[in-house]
Amino acid sequence: MAHIDSTHSSQLDKARQVMAEVFGYPDFRPGQAEIIDSVLKGRDVLAVMPTGRGKSMCYQLPALVRGGLTLVVSPLIALMRDQVSALQTAGVNAAALTSSDDAENREAAWRGLEDGTLRLLYMAPERMAVPGLAERLGRAGLSMIAIDEAHCVSQWGHDFRPDYLRISEFAQAAGRPQITAFTATADAAARRDISARLFERAPEEFVSGFDRPNLHLAVGARRQGASQVINFVKARPERAGIIYCASRKACDEMAEKLRAEDVYALSYHAGLDAQTRSFRQDEFVKNDGVVMCATVAFGMGVDKPDVRYVVHAALPKSMEAYYQEIGRAGRDGDPADTLMLWSLSDAALRRRQINDSESDDERKRMEMRRLSALIAYCEAPQCRRQTLLGYFGDEIEPCGNCDLCDDPPKLIDGSVLAQKAMSAIARTGQRFGLEHLISVLRGLKTDKVMARGHDGLPTFGVGEDLSKEQWMSVFRQLFASGAIDQPIDGHGEWIITAKGKEILFGKLPIRLRPPEEQRGTRSARARPSDATDQLLSETDRTLYTALRKKRLELAKEAGKPAYTIFADRTLIEMAQEKPNNLDALSRIFGVGARKLDRYGDAFLAVISSEL
Repeated sequence: MAHIDSTHSSQLDKARQVMAEVFGYPDFRPGQAEIIDSVLKGRDVLAVMPTGRGKSMCYQLPALVRGGLTLVVSPLIALMRDQVSALQTAGVNAAALTSSDDAENREAAWRGLEDGTLRLLYMAPERMAVPGLAERLGRAGLSMIAIDEAHCVSQWGHDFRPDYLRISEFAQAAGRPQITAFTATADAAARRDISARLFERAPEEFVSGFDRPNLHLAVGARRQGASQVINFVKARPERAGIIYCASRKACDEMAEKLRAEDVYALSYHAGLDAQTRSFRQDEFVKNDGVVMCATVAFGMGVDKPDVRYVVHAALPKSMEAYYQEIGRAGRDGDPADTLMLWSLSDAALRRRQINDSESDDERKRMEMRRLSALIAYCEAPQCRRQTLLGYFGDEIEPCGNCDLCDDPPKLIDGSVLAQKAMSAIARTGQRFGLEHLISVLRGLKTDKVMARGHDGLPTFGVGEDLSKEQWMSVFRQLFASGAIDQPIDGHGEWIITAKGKEILFGKLPIRLRPPEEQRGTRSARARPSDATDQLLSETDRTLYTALRKKRLELAKEAGKPAYTIFADRTLIEMAQEKPNNLDALSRIFGVGARKLDRYGDAFLAVISSEL
């Protein structure tokens, strides 16, 4: 991976100065300096950085330092709109060309192009098909194309988009400007594919660590459906959150149930008309404490740094998708929670979807491997973060910030439990689902058990000491370990794999977590300690609340998201430091020159009135 000898070149010093003056940030985040230095030197770059580590600053700052025009290719209109709004609030001449632009904004963008004052132009990849646009941007002085969510370029990426394949041809027509590509998720195969599709020669490649240490990770079995999610949300009142659901109907139902509990919850999915989706996204981004129940259609469109939790109410598509989606929480660096609820039926459905897709065999095998890795993560016997980051090639010590570190399981010799479970599968002919198998193990004389004479099997009743939920835990772990499986073209029956047969006949040991009735997690039941709880006294919290109220008032007047006025971290520091003049306020994190001039007096007045 690329590396530079010093982060104190004259170009970087200028970039630091611009960053402080425009954005109010005192210094680079980890990994930014090396990338910005390479970009400023005109090199093509491929950077893999965790969400929340400041990818956008790696192309925004060079655009301001060098001048000229930078084109940002971004996948969703709402994402572009929010980023342009934040830049304009900071005093940067930025614009977007999208299908939803009004005439005034479109004319302003073209004027900026023609007079050379526009620094950043955001555009969706499908717009690159417009005849003559590449040549026009080239004549306007296009110096760099920055590709956001670059994993969309790769057929091996988890969210491949054919429109991204136009980028290389577009760049050639525009005079081959510098190309920089950024993503939070790309394994080695995806990085090779991105490089081949975007760049004429190998780019400088930067792969930061994948860890997001402020995220608390938790996974649980889905037992009571919506009630588990409702309890989780109610433990976090007035906090913004995202709940990913498996279907449009599930989104609508979850939002309705949360509203019945006095939670401001909205649903978001492709079945809604564009106007409704746009309104609901604006509500989520611009207001505090909104909960969005969404399909993954909401994924890359979220540009809200203070999302305090992400819940998966069903199994995600893959480890990559899971990592990308939980990355929407805590982008401001403050503590945030994640919770995934899953069931074996989720895994079976996902396997059928992969098998029934029109993908070629190689793609299907890859998707199956990714799904298997996700199931193994769900039933990990040790630190979640070690398992998650290990998948991406990172090694860390136990993190102390996941459910398995909160309450470490003591593994047991699971051979007897596994043999009982697989004996039930074998003696019933490998033709039945879990409900029937667990009934046999527990000695329940159900109609189905009696009709098939399974009450006479040697396995009948050998597991009567365990509850249904405890046996479900055993079967989930056996599936995750590869000991049992379900035929993709079957009807829900379970079979024993070659590895399972070795365990069944005592040739291979297996260690399991003790089968528990219900594994509690801090993330599932307790109100989290967020930044305000950790950093502010009771008096300071009163001031912080007043500052938030003023921020929301100003944001609504301007029609902008609240975080574009000032981030939570900035308000927390104001509440702590209590600046009493503009000079002192200018030294607060996130207070750039333009924002100081525009909002300084208003926030100083709030601080003065509360003291």
